[in-house]
Amino acid sequence: MTKRKIFLLAVLVCCAALAAAGTLAYFTAEETAVNVITTGKLAMTLHEETTDGQPFPKEGVSGVMPGQVVDKVVYIENTGTVDFYARIALAMSVTGADGEPLSPDVMALHINTADWTKKGDYYYYNKPLAPGEKTEPLLKTVTFAADMGNEYMECTAKINVPAQTVQSRNNGDTVLDAQGWPETK
Repeated sequence: MTKRKIFLLAVLVCCAALAAAGTLAYFTAEETAVNVITTGKLAMTLHEETTDGQPFPKEGVSGVMPGQVVDKVVYIENTGTVDFYARIALAMSVTGADGEPLSPDVMALHINTADWTKKGDYYYYNKPLAPGEKTEPLLKTVTFAADMGNEYMECTAKINVPAQTVQSRNNGDTVLDAQGWPETK
């Protein structure tokens, strides 16, 4: 019988403790901080123009004769929000009227080597470009050889101009030290 009384007494004490705990109040305070971190935007525009600032014709230039100089100004503009390094490749090709490839050596590209450094297949702009800035032109003109033979009559000459950029902040001391350039195909 004593065990039963002790058990009953224990149950009553537990119920009383639970009832008392339910009536206690506590002071509390809470705060939440929201920290927004936004990354920068890397964006560029590749410009191809004539020396008078007009866009290079989409249809190209026709009727080129041996010895002729053609305007082709190529430069990059930083249209993003972060500084970047820039590089451009120039790939020339010539296709004869019969569809066969011809030597592109008849085209002389006038490259700006004061502001651009060639390494491998690319020309690297020597300094970082801030938002809103433009590079000095890599290329201004193309001269066709005066001694082009008849095999170049009605040919099509192309200069493919792929350009790439990579962030400059926290990415090497110079454009040639920079990492993260897109893979080329």
